[in-house]
Amino acid sequence: MLNPEVRDNSTDDDLMCRVKDYADLEAYGCLYDRHASRAYGVARSVCGDVHRSEEAVQDGFLAVWRGRSRFRPASGSFGAWSMTLVRHAAIDILRREGRRPSLCAPQDDTPDVTRGASPEHRAIARDEAASLREALARLPAAQAEVIGLAFFGELSHAEISEQLTLPLGTVKGRMRLGLEKLRVDQPDDSSAVIES
Repeated sequence: MLNPEVRDNSTDDDLMCRVKDYADLEAYGCLYDRHASRAYGVARSVCGDVHRSEEAVQDGFLAVWRGRSRFRPASGSFGAWSMTLVRHAAIDILRREGRRPSLCAPQDDTPDVTRGASPEHRAIARDEAASLREALARLPAAQAEVIGLAFFGELSHAEISEQLTLPLGTVKGRMRLGLEKLRVDQPDDSSAVIES
């Protein structure tokens, strides 16, 4: 059993080594606890609804368990690898249903920053997320995808690059072009949504 100090001080790679080498369910649970809310954001950016997103997170982390022997820390971070598996699971769920991925943003959710926030802050965050969703819908899909993953999935440029298997420069370029288009299209009073 992992004691709290080991759980808190272990890196993702350390925990994944335990999962990989010893099929350590407690280390696996710790990784899930650390990454589940972020995984949900990624799934929501593809699926757009609660139930499919929850299923995608479950399928994605099942793929983490089943594919634990294939994880290589030298190839990328656990976070990026696991988010890629969740994203693929979300896309697979939609394909099974004959639907296309939204590739931008959830329809009724906001980033995790609203957890524990006051009702006023949650309402503001929901309004900002809705404004961003509307703006993303006007962008080319490739630009909307990277901005949606950054905002709703809370992924860094490097993590988006790993997840989409795109060069980092391509991700940054799409992000820059998309943000420039959003700035041009937005009235002055809503530019704060884009800048944050």
